[in-house]
Amino acid sequence: MVFNGAIIAKKGDIKDGIYMRNSIWGFLIIILYTVMFTGCGETEKTSLEKTEPQKVELVVWGAEEDTELMNQIINSFQIKYQGQADFKISFEVQGESQCKDVLLGGLEDGADVFTFADDQLNALAAAGALDPIKNAEEIRNRNLTSAVEAATVNNQLYAYPLTADNGYFLYYNKKYITEEQVKTLDGILEAAAANGKLFTMDWSSAWYVYSFFGNTGLQVGLNDDGITNYCTWNQTEGSIRGIDVAQSMLDIAKNPGFASCTDEKFLEGVRNGSVIAGVSGVWNSVAVNEAWGEDAGAAKLPVYSCNGGKIQMASFSGCKLIGVNAYSEHPEWASRLAEWITNEENQRLRFEMRGQGPSNIAVADSEEIRQSPAITALIEQSEFSQLQRVGGKFWDPVKKFAENMAEKNLSGQDLQEQLDEMAEGVSAR
Repeated sequence: MVFNGAIIAKKGDIKDGIYMRNSIWGFLIIILYTVMFTGCGETEKTSLEKTEPQKVELVVWGAEEDTELMNQIINSFQIKYQGQADFKISFEVQGESQCKDVLLGGLEDGADVFTFADDQLNALAAAGALDPIKNAEEIRNRNLTSAVEAATVNNQLYAYPLTADNGYFLYYNKKYITEEQVKTLDGILEAAAANGKLFTMDWSSAWYVYSFFGNTGLQVGLNDDGITNYCTWNQTEGSIRGIDVAQSMLDIAKNPGFASCTDEKFLEGVRNGSVIAGVSGVWNSVAVNEAWGEDAGAAKLPVYSCNGGKIQMASFSGCKLIGVNAYSEHPEWASRLAEWITNEENQRLRFEMRGQGPSNIAVADSEEIRQSPAITALIEQSEFSQLQRVGGKFWDPVKKFAENMAEKNLSGQDLQEQLDEMAEGVSAR
């Protein structure tokens, strides 16, 4: 309709226009509300997903003797990080000395966190079982230099130091052995024989047998390849020859006050009263103290008679380390747990429950540690010890030789021939 040149809509047209406009606005409002509520729903869903704890399953390997201690440490870890993850952490017994072989048998099936002796570090690192530790400098600053060195390969820290006491020394019963007698193996054997008792040492273990060769000038160690060994324990020249050490071991074996036996048999003898001295480590300090009470004594290893002179018995030293499996499904949590196991508080707890010497500087410097006879003896022995760095072919040839010495050369084979066979076996490629 046109009025005075202006276009005027009909009533129906106006109604239809208003309807269309309202319809458009209604449609836009519906879309807006849909977007708003959909967005809120997604935001809420995302928020819930972020706060839902991650399921973290970890397996920890360690020595049977550590079961109670490790379960206590694992429990405190779960309390510390409660709510940050849905934890399922289990402890399984796995001997520390066999840890490497079992782990390398199937890395993906191995424990996430494991305890092992430092001499296995090179092989584990070379096999890719361990990754370098990210906060290495922080860990280095917390621990003793010797323990850090034991956890290091090519200037890279690959494991968390746990103890600095993986060595051995002498336990003795003060009721039978005087402070003067304990200085020499002859004196200890004399006291044992006179009382119808025993001094024990495990000659089936090359780890302990090293004591007789370590300070003689005769050598054993790793070649540059890091796998094979060199060995001069059969040396026929010099002030101390291999045959001199072998003869000394035979003389000791013939003494009625001596017995070669395992660590377990040593403890059995301590408890039943048949053993009054023996070579062992801090892992047995609690049991020895319980058995002997105030008569429990500890000292560095004695000197022994060899070729008309006296030689200070040597020892291998080492540390226990905590490793994190490079194939763990939860590497960050595994690393956090490993660091928790080795922190100051738990190394102090380890000393209290297991009597093991700490690698943590703050704990090692505490008055409580300085008052421990076993730790004091280990520190004294450390002057005559070296890190255990030998290849896998060291153990069996030395064991075979030493066991025959313990049996008073039952085979009757020439001593030099036995030494040559041992050295050849240790050095085999």
